[in-house]
Amino acid sequence: MLFYGRFTTISKIAFMMSVFVRTVLIIAVLSGLRFAVVEAREPAETIKISRFSGKPLPRFESLRYSAVHGRQGPNLDHPIVWRYERAGLPVLVVRETHGWRRIRDPDGDEVWMQARMLSESRTVMITRDSQLKRAPDAAARPKAHLKEGLVAELIACSDGWCEIEVDRRSGWLPKARLWGTEVDTAGL
Repeated sequence: MLFYGRFTTISKIAFMMSVFVRTVLIIAVLSGLRFAVVEAREPAETIKISRFSGKPLPRFESLRYSAVHGRQGPNLDHPIVWRYERAGLPVLVVRETHGWRRIRDPDGDEVWMQARMLSESRTVMITRDSQLKRAPDAAARPKAHLKEGLVAELIACSDGWCEIEVDRRSGWLPKARLWGTEVDTAGL
């Protein structure tokens, strides 16, 4: 009788342990599924903070100089892929390493360039011939005619319109006619 009591107690303990282990495993699996569902709902590309610069990624910057080399990799030993000859051109910084930035240009090409070749000045590129408006309204009087490919300084954006400055003239353009304002529509 004494042996039977011990056997029953050990089997009960073993049974309870197996139930406990199964419960923990089920909770772990369900928690993992919950996180997978949450991550599936998040946008494909989330904004992160770079450990190199402490700035958000991706983000827009502009070319500091009128002649800047884009390289195949983040090192001077890598071959030059592009030579950019347009100071102020907006570029999207998509990755970083120490002293180097991987950028995407308005055409969608990606190259590495030295961080010192970039400026935090916010500029935009006009994607279609447009009328610079006096106010953020489609019915507002035009101030100037702007050609596709023109680079302008970005002042501010709100409600689908951006205030820009070109040759000391400021005015408004629809945000949809500018490249360099929205990270999520920059071809990510």
